[in-house]
Amino acid sequence: MSRLFLSSYFSVAADLFPSFAGTDYIGKKVVFIPTAALNERGAFYISADRKALKKLGLIVEELEISSASYEKIKESISAADYIFIAGGNTFFLLQELKRKGADKLIVEEINKGKPYIGSSAGSAILSKDIGYVRFMDSPKAAPDLNGDFSSLSVIDFYIVPHYGYFFFKKAIEKTMKEFSDTLDLRLISNDQVIIVDGGSVETVTKKRENK
Repeated sequence: MSRLFLSSYFSVAADLFPSFAGTDYIGKKVVFIPTAALNERGAFYISADRKALKKLGLIVEELEISSASYEKIKESISAADYIFIAGGNTFFLLQELKRKGADKLIVEEINKGKPYIGSSAGSAILSKDIGYVRFMDSPKAAPDLNGDFSSLSVIDFYIVPHYGYFFFKKAIEKTMKEFSDTLDLRLISNDQVIIVDGGSVETVTKKRENK
């Protein structure tokens, strides 16, 4: 039974995590995979998400997929209590996960019930195919995929992150125009998450603080 916490920007929606995780997450280990942002400029969101996890009381173990051995990847993913994949270029992320065999390892752990946390690209990567994010991310970052964008296929819908964020406004409009008739697109803003718990799928919005 899959347990998934799928966000646009984890650090913004981190307040929603405790209700997902329950009462015993503090002190647990999370394997933190920043690979999607490896070639991205100004990837400030990586440090923000890392800090948010630590603030929650989780022990963060970083795992750079592209440079780690298969043995290290397997050991880290299997030993962790949570799997976290950060944002960046979704195509590059998929290329490296496949190249190292990490895609299968991650799906195997998810299917065993290990909780998974995704942020932006880390959320989109769970769909059946990531071709739909080509207006948001450049496929050119992943030449080794050779146009095969079949992905981890953990969920049967397609997350469109950063809805309402001006930087992605045009890209999201193009995505909706191109794919809304053929794919089950789920738009989420930076303060929303999609929580999957077995057969239950729910979109949750962070409460705004009264000023």
